[in-house]
Amino acid sequence: MTNEETIEKLYDLKLGAMAEAFREMLTRPQDGGLSFAERLGLLVDREWLRREENRLARRMKAARLKVPASVEEVDFRTPRGLDRDVFVDLVAGGYLRHHHNVIITGATGLGKTYLGCALADRALRDGFTARYYRLPRLAFELALARADGSYLKILGQLAKVDLLILDDWGLAPLEGQAQHDLLEVIDDRTQSRSTLVASQVPVGEWHRLLADPTVADAVLDRLVHNAVRIDLKGGSMRKRRAGT
Repeated sequence: MTNEETIEKLYDLKLGAMAEAFREMLTRPQDGGLSFAERLGLLVDREWLRREENRLARRMKAARLKVPASVEEVDFRTPRGLDRDVFVDLVAGGYLRHHHNVIITGATGLGKTYLGCALADRALRDGFTARYYRLPRLAFELALARADGSYLKILGQLAKVDLLILDDWGLAPLEGQAQHDLLEVIDDRTQSRSTLVASQVPVGEWHRLLADPTVADAVLDRLVHNAVRIDLKGGSMRKRRAGT
């Protein structure tokens, strides 16, 4: 078998990265000081890295994060009550492995969405799955799903996501079926997946955000009891940066 035939067969086997690496290897000196096993290892590494990159790209696309963010770019210099040790511990990912929740509260402009997306970005890069929703949008999509018959399918998908971000929690009170839908989502994830909530409303005021007190008790019990809490304080960072 010629080298070109080998390359073609690698492509046929969907080993494109390995084929490219093999072609590059052919242009180098034949000895290079590497054994056959070492050369084969380089080919396998190239294919593995390509597939890892593709898997990450698919996870990133499915997550639909609102803003591009990374934990390396998080601002600890601006005073806003962000405890570096607490955040670094979250970056390590233990909360995901133990299925704990995260609650980030604070006034608008303090970076709640950025922090949530940064933690999701890290989770995605560590091999976990994530999905971002504004809570009002999730309530709307669940209502549509009830109408078109895809409700149980969406619930099943949400139950499997390692990190579900619910942003703008409490932007508007949930009433009627919407609050029961939220309970279904949260209940499916309790002790099996992690949920991150970002809200302008302090946790102590969450009970009033759900019209049915019984539903409110159930939702808060499932979300709050094992949650890592970050309570941001101070004025808007956007206004500070704008010099106003």
